[in-house]
Amino acid sequence: MTEKTTRNKGVSINDTDSFKNLSIQVSLNGLSFFVLDSITQKVDAFEQINFKVDTTPYLLQKELKKLLEKNNLDKALFEKVQVVHNNDMFCLVPKPLFDVNELPNYLKFNTKLLANDEIAYDELSHHEITSVYVPFTNINNLIFELYGEFEFIHNSSMVLQSLFNHKIGSKPVCYAHISKTNFELIAFDKKKLLLFNQFQYKTKEDFLYYLLFTYEQLGFDTESVKVKLFGSIEEGDELFNICYQYIKKVAVFEPNTKEIESNPKDSIDLTHLNTFK
Repeated sequence: MTEKTTRNKGVSINDTDSFKNLSIQVSLNGLSFFVLDSITQKVDAFEQINFKVDTTPYLLQKELKKLLEKNNLDKALFEKVQVVHNNDMFCLVPKPLFDVNELPNYLKFNTKLLANDEIAYDELSHHEITSVYVPFTNINNLIFELYGEFEFIHNSSMVLQSLFNHKIGSKPVCYAHISKTNFELIAFDKKKLLLFNQFQYKTKEDFLYYLLFTYEQLGFDTESVKVKLFGSIEEGDELFNICYQYIKKVAVFEPNTKEIESNPKDSIDLTHLNTFK
């Protein structure tokens, strides 16, 4: 399997640094981690790997183990360890319709379930939403072997919670959380969640197609409804520029992480920093 390392700050973590927090993000098209000092609120170490082709859960586990060993993280002590699972095997369920005994039924219409699949869920209790999903069980097993008790969540929960931490106005608005090969589109109107969907893309034209199609389906006016881009995006990037050609109001949105320092700040998806706030 070929891979590309986008950045490695190269900071060694001492095995007595129990005030450190470790966040790991895993998907079939890449993985990353960062180590946050819970006292100084500074990012001490960070690395991101993007795979050229989607891998398998088995090979993903091998790559993660190799990455942790290379950075001396496999035997380190941490105050908190968290894993973010990023895949398309999820759905959002309104709290009034949620029943813990019906987890497979929520997923079976858009996800192919196997008999031995573990199904988990995250509750966004203050917003009446539950994210039901299939985590990478072998990744969870590896992390438990290395660190003992830890927390895990789905990427959809992380993204939504990051947005809910900010004031969402009553006007319609669209958010696009962007990574290397996929992105989430989240739409609100009158402070209510209208849509949360994940798309894969290869070109900027793919990205634009899904964005404009979503605008059309929701009846959003490209002249008046703003799209806010966040994640792996900067003003002037090709995705930003092509959006600006077709949508009048385009902006780069930064999650509120003022008290957390990283160097350089824009090399980390700031959404992930909110997991330890």
